[in-house]
Amino acid sequence: MDEAIPLDEVERRIDYRFSNPLLLQQAFVHASIASTRVASNERLEFLGDAVLGAVVCIHLYERFPLELEGELTKIKSSAVSRRVCADIAVDLGFADAVQLGKGMGSRTELPSSLLAALFESVVGAIYLDGGIEPARTFILRNLDERIGRSASLGHQQNFKSVLQQSLQSRELGNPSYIVLDEKGPDHAKAFEICVEVGARRFKSCWAMSKKSAEQDAALEALVELGLATRQECGEVRLVVAE
Repeated sequence: MDEAIPLDEVERRIDYRFSNPLLLQQAFVHASIASTRVASNERLEFLGDAVLGAVVCIHLYERFPLELEGELTKIKSSAVSRRVCADIAVDLGFADAVQLGKGMGSRTELPSSLLAALFESVVGAIYLDGGIEPARTFILRNLDERIGRSASLGHQQNFKSVLQQSLQSRELGNPSYIVLDEKGPDHAKAFEICVEVGARRFKSCWAMSKKSAEQDAALEALVELGLATRQECGEVRLVVAE
């Protein structure tokens, strides 16, 4: 296996200079090559996982003040999954720095679990070296965009929630859902519903249930307010409330 890249190159990639480089060195020592398990990066991984979770939870709490616990949990689970941590490790080239024992294979074929552990180990090392602020900066620099995407995707089928949050954050009042018309027999009835905000009425929508019509009407309101756009591929992009 090729030699690992020097630590100063890792520091350049993560944009952080260690006061104690031994912490960064330990972050890349896999248990397969460590003299003892304690000398490996496993303890740093354990700490980094906790720091990562705390930083992201605080960030979500502050960024989405109107979201309930369940929605915040969904965003966190999506944005800070092991797959995401592994992807960040790949983006930062952490595989080039890891120290592995014989039989672990090529650096280009590392399992995602090992890559995710490297990211968490580096988080733990930064926290021990510089405290919570540099750890927070490193985490959010790499996760903030992913958090925004996770929040947007999580809302794709809950436009009513997005509209409610967006209006409240802008102090525009609460939306009302008005049934304008009903057609068809009871077992197959269609509903026309629109959204009203104050004196403003938005484009109405038809659907085969009130729930679906309300969601469609909420999306129409978001589009008219400039808070959502429809892409040519059919995807809806939302402006996530800050």
